[in-house]
Amino acid sequence: MNTEPVYLDYAATTPVDPRVVAAMQACLTKDGSFANPASIHIKGRLSALLVARARASLAALLHTNAACLVWTSGATESNNLAIQGAARARAHRGRHLITMPTEHKAVVDTFKALEKEGFEVSWVHPDVNGLLSPDALRSAMRDDTQLVSVMHVNNETGVIQDVRSIGSLCRENDVLFHTDAAQSVAKLDIDLDDLPVDLLSLTAHKFYGPQGIGALYIADRPGTSISPIMFGGGQEKRLRPGTLPVHLVVGAGMAAAIAETEMASNACHTEAMQDRLWAGIEGVDGLTRNGSGEHCYAGILNVSAIGVEGESLMLGMEPVCVASGSACNSTSGESSYVLRALGRDDVLAQSAVRFSFGRTTTAEDIDIAIERYRWAVTHLRSIAPAMTA
Repeated sequence: MNTEPVYLDYAATTPVDPRVVAAMQACLTKDGSFANPASIHIKGRLSALLVARARASLAALLHTNAACLVWTSGATESNNLAIQGAARARAHRGRHLITMPTEHKAVVDTFKALEKEGFEVSWVHPDVNGLLSPDALRSAMRDDTQLVSVMHVNNETGVIQDVRSIGSLCRENDVLFHTDAAQSVAKLDIDLDDLPVDLLSLTAHKFYGPQGIGALYIADRPGTSISPIMFGGGQEKRLRPGTLPVHLVVGAGMAAAIAETEMASNACHTEAMQDRLWAGIEGVDGLTRNGSGEHCYAGILNVSAIGVEGESLMLGMEPVCVASGSACNSTSGESSYVLRALGRDDVLAQSAVRFSFGRTTTAEDIDIAIERYRWAVTHLRSIAPAMTA
């Protein structure tokens, strides 16, 4: 049996591209561009130039103005800044907010914190495939609604929400629209000059950049100003104070530049990998595909199998590295709240496995995963047959 790890958890994080590593290394030593970009001396100005170039690269990927992007430590911080900042900036107009129970923890927990502050949150449920109905969103809107937050690509199921329709409905009602795009940036074509999105969160480590750096897009239009949630300096329009990590910013910019030229080929590759995996496991008895097969990002495939327990299944699949849900919630021992919101019972949700693919996934990796998944399901059912009864 193959003992080398087979990594199929790209939705959790991706390996840093060697070209990104090289660009970052040039910013780390005395002879490199390590200086504080806020400094006015020649080394500081060079760092500031690199930061500006990285911001421009990310803006080009997103088809927007570089001035609309604020650097953060990642999507979790971007989500917090967008949601808390927008809610508080518009609190004088109303304190009603809308989101979904299938959002990432960084969004769900932020809204729960705002509820404790006195904001009212409507949790709009998706259909059984994980999709938000425009009618359901419209019904949830009120005269005092100020913000809607809906994830672009779900991190567990890969379901793609119709952000254009959602954003258009928000614009019609003068409501800000935020989307957590951590799983879609650099994977799906995003044109922010065209999409009706006011706030968008992203993180570089989901597209072969370094961990610890992300950005928040803030549309340049009336009414989209947000309040800061951190204080201590004038960096990033006073919305995100603190010395910028030049090497991380440069890494994010390089990852964005690479993605802009290679996104189409990467998409074809991940689609081929998902098709190969699905063809190899869809015949397993009692298998359920979680999420919409039609409206889904090809880099994520989430399945549940009757009669097996998720943690045991993952251990039985080693050396294949997969997830049972979001990495941010993997140590809780609970079944996926996302899958439960789609109507899966605890037993089926507990058996879920998320496969996710990337540009370095090979056909051999997929074939090993197929073999290990089928073997593990069969083995677990054989030693606990009562579970399948």
